[in-house]
Amino acid sequence: MKISILFFGMATDLVDSSSLEIELPNKSSVASFKEFLLAEFPELQKMSSYAVAINESYATDDMLIQENDVVAIIPPVSGG
Repeated sequence: MKISILFFGMATDLVDSSSLEIELPNKSSVASFKEFLLAEFPELQKMSSYAVAINESYATDDMLIQENDVVAIIPPVSGG
């Protein structure tokens, strides 16, 4: 299945892109997507943590990603 990935903040710098489209196996979970990301972009290990959102809603590791979903990688945000 085809999905779109959006990278924000320092994730954009680490993967040298703000967005891309990829193919994932059907019924991929967020957890398996994270494994795919780290294999494809090992630089992401430089982030201590990051959130994943699917279609503008925060996602948990057990959620399934669907065809044509937009998945966002959101690094930690600091500020006051």
